[in-house]
Amino acid sequence: MTTRGPLMEAGLTLRFWGVRGSTCTSGPEFVEFGGHTPCVEVRCGERLFVIDAGTGINAFGAHHRERLPQRIDVLLSHLHLDHVGGLPFMKPAVLDPSREVHTWCGNLDGASAAEPLDRLFSPPLFPLTLDAFPARFIHHGFRAGESLTFPDGAVVDTVPLQHPQGATGYRFHHGGRSACYISDLEHSEPWPDPALLDFVRGADLVIYDGMFTQGEYPACRGWGHSTWQKGVELCRAGQVGRLAIVHLYPQHTDALLRELEAQMQADMPGAFVARERQEITFAAVAAAASPRRRAARIAAVA
Repeated sequence: MTTRGPLMEAGLTLRFWGVRGSTCTSGPEFVEFGGHTPCVEVRCGERLFVIDAGTGINAFGAHHRERLPQRIDVLLSHLHLDHVGGLPFMKPAVLDPSREVHTWCGNLDGASAAEPLDRLFSPPLFPLTLDAFPARFIHHGFRAGESLTFPDGAVVDTVPLQHPQGATGYRFHHGGRSACYISDLEHSEPWPDPALLDFVRGADLVIYDGMFTQGEYPACRGWGHSTWQKGVELCRAGQVGRLAIVHLYPQHTDALLRELEAQMQADMPGAFVARERQEITFAAVAAAASPRRRAARIAAVA
């Protein structure tokens, strides 16, 4: 994401509010890494974005309370339940009648998430519809691969990901730094995929889907997920600074994840398995050349 003016002086900060995939998990062996499904907070200076609306978005809302801006942009990787099920629970945001919640969806051939979310959040599956909440929900559609341009001048690049029914990856640029969110991706053969490699090249951080171990993956081929080894291969080829593994398998305990993290760090020092509420900040650096932009763009609705 790119902004202009005073915000360029601040850094790029990411905070993990949910790192599990498929479903929540809990218990004494799941404390260190946490049990919420996907949600990542991204701050480009003071400019807030939220990636995905899994159950972690509840903790995000509860933590910030009155510090949330009046407009919240929720960038959805896709609409599977583990990525949208927390949307009505982003309190106190949804209980403020002056607040707008904008969702962005890029895997429906240009259509917004309005119709599928209206089906999901309605009886008999859910007691209320989203329009019953005090906040106003506004839904935007785009095609993954376009860049999103927002009214304040912020720009977020996107890329299509290989996943059942499709998914979208995001890249944020700010203060000479960049970070990519590449979750719900099944690695291709051969690997890395050239378009994805070009997308992540030179990033300070790539957040990557490492749901399965190499031993688990063959039985789950076609489910739309990957391994930490493929994340390391992608980051090495793209000269990426750091790698964070997310979309953790619900049955992977703290002990197993620590073991996998140690194996990964032997191959790529500085890589890590993301933990709930973990924060990583990249200080702004001297102005560099403008990052490459995708040819297509879509203007955000005010």
